[in-house]
Amino acid sequence: MINATRDRKNIKTIKENGLAGTGGGQVVETAADRRLDIEEKKANADTAWHSLSVQGVLATLKSSRRGLTGAESGHRMDLFGPNKLAEPETKPKWRLFLEQFTSPLIAVLIVCGIITVFLRHYVDAAAIFVVLLLNAIIGYMQESKADKAVEALSSLATPTTRVMRDGLMQEIDATLLVPGDLVVLESGDRVPADLRLIETVHLRIDEAMLTGESDDAKKDTEAVDADSSLGDRACIAFSGTMVTSGRGQGVVVATGADTELGEINDLVHVEKGLTPLQRILHRTEVGIAVAVILVAVFVFAGGAIINGNATEAFLSAVSLVVASMPEALPIVLTVAMALGVSRMADYNAIVRSLPAVETLGSITVIGSDKTGTLTQNRMTVEQCTLGGGHPVEVSAMNPGGSLAQDDDEARGKAFRALLRAGGLTNEAHRQKEKDGSISYSGDAVDMAMARAADQAGVLDRGDLDAPILAQTPYEPELLHSMTIRRNPDGSLTQYVKGAPDTVMAMCTSMVDERGESAPLDTDAVHSSYAQMGTQGLRVIGVASRTIDPGDNLDDHRRAHDMTFLGLEGMLDPPRPGVREAIAQCSKAGIRVVMITGDHPVTAAAIGRRLGLEHTGRTLTGSEMLDMSDEVLKARLRETSIAARVSPQDKLRIVQALQDDGEVVAVTGDGVNDAPALKAASVGIAMGESGTDVAREASDVVLTDDNFVTITQAVRQGRVTFKAIRGSAFFLLATAAAAMIAVGVNVIAEEPLLFLPLQMLWINFVTNGVQDIALGFEPGSGDELDAPPRSPNEGLLSRVLWVRTAVCGLWMATCILVMFRIGLDRGLNLTVARTMALTLLVLFNFFISMSARSENKLIIQLNPLDNKFLMVASFAALGIHAGAMYLPGVARVLGMAPLTGRQWLICLGIGLTALIFSEGDKLVRMILSKHGYDINGPRPGRISRVRRSIADTLRVER
Repeated sequence: MINATRDRKNIKTIKENGLAGTGGGQVVETAADRRLDIEEKKANADTAWHSLSVQGVLATLKSSRRGLTGAESGHRMDLFGPNKLAEPETKPKWRLFLEQFTSPLIAVLIVCGIITVFLRHYVDAAAIFVVLLLNAIIGYMQESKADKAVEALSSLATPTTRVMRDGLMQEIDATLLVPGDLVVLESGDRVPADLRLIETVHLRIDEAMLTGESDDAKKDTEAVDADSSLGDRACIAFSGTMVTSGRGQGVVVATGADTELGEINDLVHVEKGLTPLQRILHRTEVGIAVAVILVAVFVFAGGAIINGNATEAFLSAVSLVVASMPEALPIVLTVAMALGVSRMADYNAIVRSLPAVETLGSITVIGSDKTGTLTQNRMTVEQCTLGGGHPVEVSAMNPGGSLAQDDDEARGKAFRALLRAGGLTNEAHRQKEKDGSISYSGDAVDMAMARAADQAGVLDRGDLDAPILAQTPYEPELLHSMTIRRNPDGSLTQYVKGAPDTVMAMCTSMVDERGESAPLDTDAVHSSYAQMGTQGLRVIGVASRTIDPGDNLDDHRRAHDMTFLGLEGMLDPPRPGVREAIAQCSKAGIRVVMITGDHPVTAAAIGRRLGLEHTGRTLTGSEMLDMSDEVLKARLRETSIAARVSPQDKLRIVQALQDDGEVVAVTGDGVNDAPALKAASVGIAMGESGTDVAREASDVVLTDDNFVTITQAVRQGRVTFKAIRGSAFFLLATAAAAMIAVGVNVIAEEPLLFLPLQMLWINFVTNGVQDIALGFEPGSGDELDAPPRSPNEGLLSRVLWVRTAVCGLWMATCILVMFRIGLDRGLNLTVARTMALTLLVLFNFFISMSARSENKLIIQLNPLDNKFLMVASFAALGIHAGAMYLPGVARVLGMAPLTGRQWLICLGIGLTALIFSEGDKLVRMILSKHGYDINGPRPGRISRVRRSIADTLRVER
């Protein structure tokens, strides 16, 4: 925004550095020019460019209508620099790669690998470093995508522009513009810098990318209040916007980083905070690393003291570290989120940032742009009224203009006349497409009224081809347009449309609510006008009269003695399905907040139509100026609409919501949305109508521009997190079993339970396939029936942490007991070690089946829903068995082939892990079903629980 702070800086810079160009004259630079009068300096400190008169701007910038001289422009270029956006520093590729090794888990493994090299266990060390390198490559590939937001912003800069220099019009490179230059604008030009307009002729500029308003902005030269919002500054042309019609001249008041576009460019560089999953993963990694290091140190110290062999004790500690570290977790996350990306693409959501997949599942607030996202970004006639009657929904009209609920012929004829008049005093262009549909171009109001007339079927080819004998195009000063047409029967009709008060001033009669002619009743019309206005409709008055063919048309260019036909109220209507999607979001515990640059009344009307809550207290950008962050947070809890907001306001709203503990998704399509899209937990841009800037600043792009798609994306995000959580439970439960078993084994002075290479084999060859397969787990369909999980909740829920501990302790006990019994019965150490390793593989197999759902029993799940897991689990067993029976591989891994009886023993014990895990689910399911807390049932209801066990077990798949 061209705010007062930056204005003060620009004015002060210009004056203190002696910008003394006198337009086309000579350059006079004296000491007096460099001195600032204290009174003048104080007055300028609170002045904004849009609040200055044309002469005041030219005087302040020491420019004129002849422009600057070449010498003066060069002097100012030295002061202000080129008119281009700043580009951020990019992170070197080598640094990005090295950052992949900064994880606490990776750091611990690096240390273990280095020490293992010094101990000359080269095979173990090589295996550790290969795993680390694979992790780093995967992470680097995901993070090396270049951020193109600044490039997209830069593409909006005009390569050349027309400017007055030395009193002559010249075409120069737009980067050479400086404050004080006089720029010439014509239809089709992109505005090259922020301009204070000094001359306009029917100038209209498309500012939707900055303000979010669907109407082209009508420009003039009149100064406005200093506190006016961005959309109300009619005397300013903003850099990057497009001239749609008319022409004008403006003096440059800001260039490069000082423009509105430049300030947005700075805001786009706001660092996005960590996603909930990234924060959770960091906490989990630190916790696991600390716990494993403490246990490893204990094992090493205990083993060295008890056994007196420091080398073997260290190998035991390394084995414990390798067994306990869930190195595959980053890969699991990447695979699960990549699957989420693929699934979301099926729902027209293209994910540009992998973490956004999971973050979507945890969002609590959606801050949505209005125009083009919640609405269709096209004006549509919603209501009509005759005289002072009640507004009638256009959707209630049948083709031909008659009302479905009213067959009164007079009223039907009057409504047809109203729509017909609106379609004939109209500059919209119609074009027939290849599919037979009609497309419209031109002014948004003209297109809306033409579309309404065509849909009602009140115009025929003869009407449209009737010659226009006289016409007055709409101008802001006139507030109306006029057309005189010759009808097919030779008669002449004059049509007028425009601001209701302006049109009524031309009328002496009207068509009343019954469709009959009556004297003009301005109070009744004002009542209808006000009623439609409170609904956020833009209201246009329409009038007509018949002219004698023999009259001189010059006498009718100023319309008079007209008959007021009625009012047409138009609005940018909601997109189909959005209301239902918002209701679904509410059910899922997600609040939708509309954040728009549009008028508060219009925004509130749209909000009510969409079913938003708290639409009565609309927050505005001007109110935010004096609000502290704490007050803003409180207001945002009480409202669902923020209107007349600037890009800075939208960014502040997003940050306030995030500071208040919300996980925020933001939707948008314009340049004005880019800062908020970048800062939000998830930025969601529109693919069809959105700008390149919005798309490049976003994490997700909706290819169908449909808000409804967001609900499906949220569901897929929740499915993804459930899959990640299942994989994490699987990894941590088996890692806990291995850590406990190895630790106790060393302290008990037993032979080394597992070799480090065997642990790597387990983690990356066998269960490494299964944990990835768990990422393919599909959703159950009820993901949107529950509120989002708490941002403070860990990677595993409390229930899963308890289940992890119970299952891990049980599996470790079984492994140790079987290993000890095997040795006591005379088994070779390699065979006993192989049986322990095989038992761990089987535990992995059964735990992976249970990890598919946190709450549902395995008998409630269709095994074919995740075919990949079934294949991967049996493949893991096959790979392990194959390695066992291949002499060369078995020798490297330190394994021996098992007999059939030994396999059956391992299989029977391995099945107990499934019993423990599923038993925990069953107990919690029964307690929850009967209102018990998971920590224990309330007294007096035990018998009811027992009686219901059979019913609970009888569950359909």
